[in-house]
Amino acid sequence: MFTTDIYIWRSFFVDKLIDYCMQLNFLPPDMLSAVRNLNINFLTELRLRKGQPVMAEYGGEYKYLCPGGVTDRHESAIRCADVVPVLNAAMGGCVYSFAEQLKNGFITVSGGVRIGIAGEYVTEHGQVKTIARATSLNIRIPHDAEGCSDYLFGCLMRGKVVSALLYSKPGLGKTTLLRDIARNISRRFRLNVLVLDTRNELGGNGEYGLGETCDVVNSCDKLGALGSAVRAMKPDVIITDELYGDDDIAAVRFARDCGIEVIASSHVCEHSVLAALPFDYYIKLNGIGLIPDIYDKNFDPVCNNSPDYVCGRTAFGGKKEEGGGVRRAVRI
Repeated sequence: MFTTDIYIWRSFFVDKLIDYCMQLNFLPPDMLSAVRNLNINFLTELRLRKGQPVMAEYGGEYKYLCPGGVTDRHESAIRCADVVPVLNAAMGGCVYSFAEQLKNGFITVSGGVRIGIAGEYVTEHGQVKTIARATSLNIRIPHDAEGCSDYLFGCLMRGKVVSALLYSKPGLGKTTLLRDIARNISRRFRLNVLVLDTRNELGGNGEYGLGETCDVVNSCDKLGALGSAVRAMKPDVIITDELYGDDDIAAVRFARDCGIEVIASSHVCEHSVLAALPFDYYIKLNGIGLIPDIYDKNFDPVCNNSPDYVCGRTAFGGKKEEGGGVRRAVRI
């Protein structure tokens, strides 16, 4: 039985027509053929495990990948004999070009497609040197949802840009939202935006239009690159993804000390930890199509964090349930 029970997202969550199948052409023919039978707007992950059925996160649920698309039936699933040929194909047969990325446990290929890798991690002096004998791949498919940041601009950026941190568990759209924030700042304010794209996901190696006033620094260490980039490009705003560790926080503090607004994301969700970071606002993402919670630096709610707020209801498609709460707008 193929899945037909999926959520319809609001129009700005519908991707631009980017040929993701071209970006996924490293997949074996049977998997690529199955992906072509899916609506790419609802496909967020493919999980390949050696000798196991291929899993797809589709419409927010994990299903088996099958020749017709996705299914709940285990016996109909496409199986992955070995992930190593898939990984080699994704790297174009040139492992050395991805040597530095492999130390982080993932690579990013064309279009910002990120591939996480599990297997035998080879370490040296306590640091990962490379990955040998890969056994699992997590292929994350990026999305370009133009207009998804309009709600935040209506709440926080009416007349000026402010420093803010987006936070949530993985997979709730932080990178997608950052991409549209960069685009919106460029269009609305004409400010110089420096995008520190450490994992080549925000700009997708140039495939995504981030705006006429955006400058992108790729494959960089945040702290090491920030000083040079600030002097060279004189940005008004810096946008970067996935803050982690003392060096990343030091980079943000340096930018704020220079009078530059910073908009970033993090997987950390503990308020006591986040409150120590140098941001004016914190934005908790609750899910695709759901209104985010917005807090000031003291974690007091701002912009009326409720489904009744007209700006949020219009922008995010949130509807008030009887008894409160937010639900997705349309279901088929």
